[in-house]
Amino acid sequence: MRPRLALVPGEPAGIGPELVVRAAQQDWEAELVIHGDAAILRRAAKALHLPLELHRAGEIPVSQRSLEIVEIAHPVVAAFGTPEAANATSVIDALILASQACIDGRMDGLVTGPVHKAAINAGGITYTGTTGLLAEQAGCKVVMMLANRIVRVALLTTHIPLRAVADAISPDALRDTLRIVHAALRNDFGIAEPTIAVLGLNPHAGEAGHLGDEELRIIEPTLDALRATGMRLIGPLPADTAFLPEKLRGFDAVLAMYHDQGLPVLKYSDFANAVNISLGLPYPRVAVDHGTALELAGTGTADPSSLFAAIDTCTQLARRRVTA
Repeated sequence: MRPRLALVPGEPAGIGPELVVRAAQQDWEAELVIHGDAAILRRAAKALHLPLELHRAGEIPVSQRSLEIVEIAHPVVAAFGTPEAANATSVIDALILASQACIDGRMDGLVTGPVHKAAINAGGITYTGTTGLLAEQAGCKVVMMLANRIVRVALLTTHIPLRAVADAISPDALRDTLRIVHAALRNDFGIAEPTIAVLGLNPHAGEAGHLGDEELRIIEPTLDALRATGMRLIGPLPADTAFLPEKLRGFDAVLAMYHDQGLPVLKYSDFANAVNISLGLPYPRVAVDHGTALELAGTGTADPSSLFAAIDTCTQLARRRVTA
């Protein structure tokens, strides 16, 4: 089957619209339905000197390469590289409408481009990230997982200050996160008996309590309880050696305690093809693993690899859910 994927370009002043235009030049194993501003996309196509064929729902497609668009206009045509706070509501509306279409079953998955958090907050909308926004809309707990062709890294905590990380690690948080990751690896990735490596919080995973006791008090007892239910969990492991290639070959995913513990390794290993997957939503959601790159907007030099990987990944996840 060919899944119908909602594709949201993201910040109109960034590289998102250009990446979508480049995606429009490719043949995909899914139907892409853009949720965004046609004028912004056509401006990006003009800057890239590439064709772009769009048709609204109910209209006759111009050609087989014509993409369907759900028009969500931005009130301000922002200059390349200069976000406008006035566009904050329309940027969020595109995400909400596209995700609602997935919840309602009109779309089979969601692919999102990069948004500009500062511009959204400047527009009067409290926003810390799309993952949290979608989780609140769907009314469920969600886990952020970054993945490329080498490794999958899920996060126990995400965008919080480093000094707050230790207090955020609790048995409940760890238990819920691992259950979501385990279920996603089985149901979405088709891994019957997944093995998950769990990193410790402290150097050397606490060194038997001499460098911190979170491993002894929280992480180890929680892992033991989950192992008793049949989950294959390795750890807590020292983060500085867990990503060695010979070790990674034995893991289906790695759970990091905080953002910068696991993601630098993933991005160093294969940044161009990395994607951001929201585990736990009632539909597949995959995002690019990069920002708006305002300095590249309009130059035609932005690399579309991450968006292409996101489309491919979302297609695979959506197809597996539909045929399960």
